[in-house]
Formats: sequence, C-alpha cells, structure tokens
Amino acid sequence: MIEIEELTFCYPDGQCALSGVTLRVEAGERVALVGPNGAGKSTLLLHLNGILRATEGTIRTGGLALTDRTLGQIRVMVGLVFQNPDDQLFSPRVFEDVAFGPLHMGLPEDEVRERVQGALAAVGMSAYAGRVSYHLSLGEKKRIALATVLSMEPRILALDEPTAGLDPRARRSLIKLLQGLDGQTLLIASHDMRLVRDLCTRMVVLDGGAVVADGPTEVLIHDSSLLEQHGLESA
Repeated sequence: MIEIEELTFCYPDGQCALSGVTLRVEAGERVALVGPNGAGKSTLLLHLNGILRATEGTIRTGGLALTDRTLGQIRVMVGLVFQNPDDQLFSPRVFEDVAFGPLHMGLPEDEVRERVQGALAAVGMSAYAGRVSYHLSLGEKKRIALATVLSMEPRILALDEPTAGLDPRARRSLIKLLQGLDGQTLLIASHDMRLVRDLCTRMVVLDGGAVVADGPTEVLIHDSSLLEQHGLESA
C-alpha cells in the first residue's frame, strides 16, 4: 500500500529531517512510528499526501508514484489527521468541516450529506453536526478532525500523535474508536506506547531521520535497551 524508497528531506534552514528512509506498509497493516522529538515522524507523515515533497527518494501509494499529476488521487487515498485539531477545523459548524473534503471531491450534495452522517456516526459524534467546532473539548475536536478525513473514505489513515493532550477517559475512548475502524491501513506517529501496544501490530523506530528498528510491536516494545537508547519508555 505504501512504498517509500531512500526518502530524504531537508528544510529550507538546512535541517535534514529525513535521511534515506525506506519503508513498506502492506494494506490493512497498523504501523506505529515512534522515536524522540525531532526524529522525523511528523515530517514523514506530511510526505504521504504531498504536503511536503522529498529532496530525494520516491513514494508510491496504492501503486501510484507521488507526482504533481497524481497528487489529487493520492490525497483522496491518504487521510492525514494533524496533532492539533485546530489546524484541521476552520468552518462555522461541524457539518461544514466534515463536508469540506467530499465537496471538493466534486460529489453530489446527497452523497456529501450521506458521507458526513456516516463519518460522524463512525466517531460517535452524530449529535454534533450543528455545533460550533471552536467550542468543543480537545477530545471532541480530535474526533471531528478524524471525521473530516473519514468522510473522504481514504484507504490509508495517517495520524500524528492522536492521543496527545487527552485526559485518560478521552484517550481510552479514542483508542477504542481507532480499534473499531475496519479496512483502513493505519500509520500512527506517537509517543504513547500504550496506544502503540494496544493498537499497532508493527513498530518502526525513527531517530535522527532514519529507521533504526522495524519489527513486531510485541517484540520491540519489550526491548528496554532499544527504547531507552532512542528516548522511549516501555508501555
């Protein structure tokens, strides 16, 4: 589903955030990207739908190489949920936020409405369609931000620190919601090792912009030496 080959990216200030990353993710996999701050996790996610473009290397998604010509198709295929939901919610009402993507896909009004209703139901927020996003709690905003992506029916969900800032109840609720999603490939950047343990079968450790470990979560999450070396704690 995702094929990344020798991906390198440097920011304009000269900071190289990714250095020769090679990674393959199969359809239906649930993969955690873990590592210390500055490891390159968020930068890698931002490459999956072309928000950032690599200095060197290639990305193929669903068999399509990421190019200017395929960018629109890939952005429908890859749904990216930002760490801060306020970066994703900007419309007067929740309904308009969730409808934004389907409307820009050129879908008819009836299908847009159906997709919005389905996405809100999937995140347990059906009663919030008429609410003002700005007035919601952080946990509610994170669910709505996820709904804005689900309404586009992506094949891949890329989530950046989905549980960051949540209280324990909201965190458990969000993990349960993600566990219940059916069919999507998940790529999750997170410091939350309990989320990684509960949700992802595979763990990829990034540090210094490079992949330093890649294997089954149940194995790597118990490697205390590896975790400590790369600024992580066991679940």
